[in-house]
Amino acid sequence: MAFHLTSAAFKAQGAIPSKYTCQGENISPPLSWEGAPEGTVTFALIVDDPDAPAKTWTHWLLYDIPAESVAIEEGGIPPGALQGLNDFGDAAYGGPCPPSGIHRYFFKLYALNSRLSLPTGSSKKQLEGSMASHIIGKAELIGTYQRH
Repeated sequence: MAFHLTSAAFKAQGAIPSKYTCQGENISPPLSWEGAPEGTVTFALIVDDPDAPAKTWTHWLLYDIPAESVAIEEGGIPPGALQGLNDFGDAAYGGPCPPSGIHRYFFKLYALNSRLSLPTGSSKKQLEGSMASHIIGKAELIGTYQRH
């Protein structure tokens, strides 16, 4: 079975409901996955927007998600998981909030063969550097959003 990431809130390439954005409750959408590779010790999640004007905007960093996890509940984080610093300056989820036009939001879930020794509030660069040699699988879900 292929490593696969889905959300009950939106379909792949579909619109992310405003509930999960800066125009709504600004809570994280529910996510679930299946088919994680054998040898997975933890998962890491990076949610970013490559269509942001100045740079790829980081919306959420979540790491040290336990291997037995198969989902992230709406507005929650799995027990034991840590959050990194997003580009809003918070160690939390920051929902889509594009200045104009339709933006794509990439939910990238990485299966890792190790636990990462990163503190809460680490940067995307620190997370990517720490997990680079430990990635054994990747699942991706893309959603879109346009402010109204």
